[in-house]
Amino acid sequence: MAVTLLGLGAMGSAIVRAWLAAGITPTVWNRTPKSPAGAVVADTAAAAVAANQLVVVCLLDDDSVTEVLDGVELAGKDLVNLTTSTPEQARARAQWATDRGARFVDGGIMAVPPMIGATGAFIFYSGSQALVEEHTTVLAAPARIHYVGEDAGHAALYDIALLSGMYGMFAGITHAFALLRADGIDPVAFAPLLVDWVTTTTASAYGVAQRLHTGNHTTDVTSNLAMQVAGIPTFLGTAKAQGVDPRLLTPFFDLMARRVEAAGGNEDIAALVDLLAGHAPVGV
Repeated sequence: MAVTLLGLGAMGSAIVRAWLAAGITPTVWNRTPKSPAGAVVADTAAAAVAANQLVVVCLLDDDSVTEVLDGVELAGKDLVNLTTSTPEQARARAQWATDRGARFVDGGIMAVPPMIGATGAFIFYSGSQALVEEHTTVLAAPARIHYVGEDAGHAALYDIALLSGMYGMFAGITHAFALLRADGIDPVAFAPLLVDWVTTTTASAYGVAQRLHTGNHTTDVTSNLAMQVAGIPTFLGTAKAQGVDPRLLTPFFDLMARRVEAAGGNEDIAALVDLLAGHAPVGV
């Protein structure tokens, strides 16, 4: 269960603590020297990489990975990159590693550092399935493994897709609380209502997914886009009256209006996925 970790920032340090708690003693290296209690500290990145077959990288960005591993012997190594990257960067890094004789897996960490080692944390992995299976015990210690395929870019893609959904939720939550400010409504009292409502409505993702799977946006639609667009002035008027900038909502409202103009308004909101992806409405 030997493993090397390059990078002891907040996330890397949390991963080391999880390994140590699981009885795994990692060899570590950091640009700014750090000495986690219980870990083996290497003087250089090259020495850390040489110490073990499994090498996990958790650095600032993709350029940092190139800089740290430039000139380091990687032949025969199993390289797991947990550095945040785009799907294209991950695919390029996979080829870069393969050209140097290493197996490669990219990872997308779905947790903040305090969650590492807890049951709610998980990491998307994509790339060499054989690598993941061989090192399951070590990789699963910090967070649950969720393997998403041989395409090395898919872990990053899943990661960014989930985080995009999160930021959309944050935008709605931010706007909702802003509306209450002028009337002095207690945000602490309002929060449980908001959490219950948002939690309930996120289940709509299953319906969106099914419509995207079938391509049918018009059958059994409860609230079509035309009806929702008709309600936009109410949202904008309320925001104006409350002194709230509507910029967190207007881009989405604009998308709905565009789709109604293009397709007639009888579609479910799932049709906006096709609009964003550049797919024309059926029959257009």
